[in-house]
Amino acid sequence: MSEPATEELGYEQARDRLVEVVRELEAGGLSLEQSLALWEKGEKLAKVCERHLEGARERIEAALASVEDESGDGQ
Repeated sequence: MSEPATEELGYEQARDRLVEVVRELEAGGLSLEQSLALWEKGEKLAKVCERHLEGARERIEAALASVEDESGDGQ
């Protein structure tokens, strides 16, 4: 079974892969080309994480707004 594309990863999967990329980069011993490829992969993974976090933030804000509307405070 093949691995899902980076854009299809869940938050936890993307975060875990990003941690591995950082570890590899910090370990050193890579060529410039390998380091650049890993950095680019890390950038993509970070964007996936940001997208998931933004979606979660929007859901929380919508839920809070709904609760405020139901309470009748309107504040």
